[in-house]
Parts: sequence; C-alpha cells; structure tokens
Amino acid sequence: MSAVVKVVQPSGLLDGTKANLLRREINDVVANGANIVLIDLQSVTFMDSSGLSSLVSALKAVRTAGGKLYLCSINDQVKMVFQLTRMDRVFETFANQEEFNKAVLS
Repeated sequence: MSAVVKVVQPSGLLDGTKANLLRREINDVVANGANIVLIDLQSVTFMDSSGLSSLVSALKAVRTAGGKLYLCSINDQVKMVFQLTRMDRVFETFANQEEFNKAVLS
C-alpha cells in the first residue's frame, strides 16, 4: 500500500470552534484515503483543552483507519500543554515539516 500523505495546518487559536473544524477536516482527509497525516501547528498561537481534545480525536480517527498521525512545529505554549497532560508521550512530533519528511517519507 502506497503512502497517501496529507498535511493539515490549523491557525490562530485552537479552541472550541476551531477544534470542531479540525476534527471534521481530519475525518474528511481520512475518508479521502490519507494514511499518513501531519498536523503542522506552526500557525497555532494558543491551544486550550478543546484543541488538545481535537488532536486526540484526530489521532484516534487516523489510527482507527489504519493510518499514522504526526505533529510538527509546536510552539512553547502548546508544548507546555502536552507536557502537563503527558500527551508528549502519545504523539510523535517533529521540529518542522522538513524533519518529518526526512524521518517518515525517505
């Protein structure tokens, strides 16, 4: 099976409203055949518990479909949320898309 990679790039505040949009976008991406999903958080300025929940939901959706989900370009605020909730042990993360490409796609 060949890899179908999709990059999703949320921006701004990853809060309740944007979290629902992200969930829908991930579900659409998976439904359209992507089996490797990279969520690039470079443009996310702040994430609350709703945003974290949407990332966990995305991870479950991608894994259920037999795919893999990765994160990259995480800012310090999001990194702190991940560390406090121990989600840094759940998600595989990369410094940026270039590092992801080297590690996963080559």
